[in-house]
Amino acid sequence: MSVDPRLSINQATIKYADLATALRVTADAGVAAIGLWREPVQEVGLATAATMLADSGLRFTTHCRGGFFTMPEGPARRASIDDNRVAIEETAALAAAGAPGSTAILVLVAGGLVDGSRDIVGARERVRDAIGELAPEAQAAGVTLAIEPLHPMFASDRCVVSTLGQALDIAADFAPEVVGATVDTFHIFWDPDVLSSIERAGRERRIATYQVCDWKTPLPADVLLSRHYPGEGVIDFASLTRAVVETGYDRDIEVELFNADIWATDHAEVVRRTAESFGAAVSPHLAVSGARTA
Repeated sequence: MSVDPRLSINQATIKYADLATALRVTADAGVAAIGLWREPVQEVGLATAATMLADSGLRFTTHCRGGFFTMPEGPARRASIDDNRVAIEETAALAAAGAPGSTAILVLVAGGLVDGSRDIVGARERVRDAIGELAPEAQAAGVTLAIEPLHPMFASDRCVVSTLGQALDIAADFAPEVVGATVDTFHIFWDPDVLSSIERAGRERRIATYQVCDWKTPLPADVLLSRHYPGEGVIDFASLTRAVVETGYDRDIEVELFNADIWATDHAEVVRRTAESFGAAVSPHLAVSGARTA
């Protein structure tokens, strides 16, 4: 099976694989890139993780995740800001260790409403303030902070930024190489303004990373675990992918799957099926088949 050279496996897709296994099954499948999560990296230590990544020969595409800083000023907010500083350092080190073409992108999930709060507008402003505090350090490290809007069903508990437009409004205060956006099909496909927002993101040079997976109903009881392989649900990958490509985006494209059944499947089989589904649902809509000019 031919594997699209722009495919990246987000480590969440094989959640229960340790770092060594995730790197091995990705490389063995002929996939050239991987996005990592902080917890498996921290399990082995950053220096060891960087060496393992370098030895794998894989490109590094994103680090997941930072953010969760919607709380008011106080010890919890300070702890979150400090943890995001660590995440910036991790991102820079891993990007330096990855194969040529690696990108230093830290995905940010804003966080939800604090207990008892109904002030979603104020929570978004605290997201802006936190990014303003972190942006100089990200710039110094050569890291892009990629704000990820999440589907509105997560607005109360995980992410008060629900549309790509909202993410771009926050990012507009900062240089595009410092603060951009994560374009994730699962979270934004429903938005009637999605195509114009993607065009705006490209015009403003804000697309830090493009992530794909599918939406299929009925949703499971835990809606977080409702992502499917591309092509298995209702998302129009043709229009979304073409819109992203038309902005000039030419980086790797991650598949990120949160799904209990997928997580219970053999890791190598998951990577194989991911590559197959990406090739069928996404690859045909890339501007130049097989091209990558990061």
